[in-house]
Amino acid sequence: MHRRRRTALLLTAAIAAAAPLLTACGSDAHPGAAAVVGGQRITVSQLENRVNEVREAQRAAVADEAQYKQAVAQTGSLTRDTLHGMVLDQVVRRAAQDAGVSVTPKDVQQMRAGLEQQVGGSKALETAWLQQYGVAPERLDDNLRLQLEAQKLAQSLGTDTSKPAFWDALSKASKELHVDLNPRYGTWDVKKSSRVDAKTPWVREVTATQQSA
Repeated sequence: MHRRRRTALLLTAAIAAAAPLLTACGSDAHPGAAAVVGGQRITVSQLENRVNEVREAQRAAVADEAQYKQAVAQTGSLTRDTLHGMVLDQVVRRAAQDAGVSVTPKDVQQMRAGLEQQVGGSKALETAWLQQYGVAPERLDDNLRLQLEAQKLAQSLGTDTSKPAFWDALSKASKELHVDLNPRYGTWDVKKSSRVDAKTPWVREVTATQQSA
C-alpha cells in the first residue's frame, strides 16, 4: 500500500486510540449544548445534524433495509464518535495554531487526490471513510484537513502522532480551550488519559485495516 494511504490510516487510528485526551473541566449546565469548546457551544442540534449526515449516507450506500440496520449496529456509538470528532477538530486546530502550523486547501486536495488514486476514485474513498471511520462524504475534506494538521503539528515538534510530545501539545490545547462536555456524552480525564463513566469505547478499532496496509 502507498505510504500516503498508510499514513492516513495510521493517523486516524492514533487519534481514535487517544480519544481520552479531552476532559470535561466544568460542572455548569449548558442547556442545549453537547459541548462547549473555547467558549463556543457545539449544540445538540448541530451534533444531531452531523449524525444524520452519516446515517443518510449509510442508507444511500446499501441496497436494502437489512444492510442499513447492520451498518447502524456497527456504528452504535456514532453520536459520541461524532461529538469526539467535532471537539478534537478544534483541539487539533488550536494546537496547530499555537505551533504556527497551517494547512491550505491545496494541501487537502493533494492528499485527497493521492488517496483517491490508491483506492480507485472519489466515490471509493468516500465509501471507505464512511464505512471505516463514520465520516460522511461531505465531511471528508474536513477529516483530511484534521489529519494534515495533526501530521504537520507532529513534524513541527520533531516527533510523530504516536509520541507523548504530540499528545502533550493536544492536552495543552484542550486545557486552553476549557473543553466542557455535556455529561450525557461522557467525560475525559486529561491526567489519566482515560475514559471515565463510559461502558463502551467511542471509536471502533481499525486494527484490521492497519494490518492489511
